[in-house]
Amino acid sequence: MRIDKYLWCMRYYKTRNMVTEACKKNHVTVNGLVAKPSKEVFPTDKITFRKDQITQIITVLDIPENRVGAKLVDMYRKNETPAEAYAHLELLKLSKEHYRKNGTGRPTKKDRRDIDEFGNEIITDGDED
Repeated sequence: MRIDKYLWCMRYYKTRNMVTEACKKNHVTVNGLVAKPSKEVFPTDKITFRKDQITQIITVLDIPENRVGAKLVDMYRKNETPAEAYAHLELLKLSKEHYRKNGTGRPTKKDRRDIDEFGNEIITDGDED
């Protein structure tokens, strides 16, 4: 099975076109070699690809005939992505939410003044040499 079809069947990407774009950008490797979208995958191949700021590492256990349901994905692949990668992603999400909530709009005048005041405190603290 082609690598683009396999990653689509395993539900890592919504469309095969998205997988093709990832392959063209050299985000997908099979057994350590950069893969084109037409690269054939076989059981025991190790696939590494970058998606959502995580480098996913999976081992092919079997080749499905069609796109499989989310509950059946584990029958066809073994996920070897380290848990630290997922923890790092959660930390990134939390750090983005810390500053401003989504949908709150542009910063107000008071927010801007607070940001400017914070920046000035850092600059003056460093100049006390």
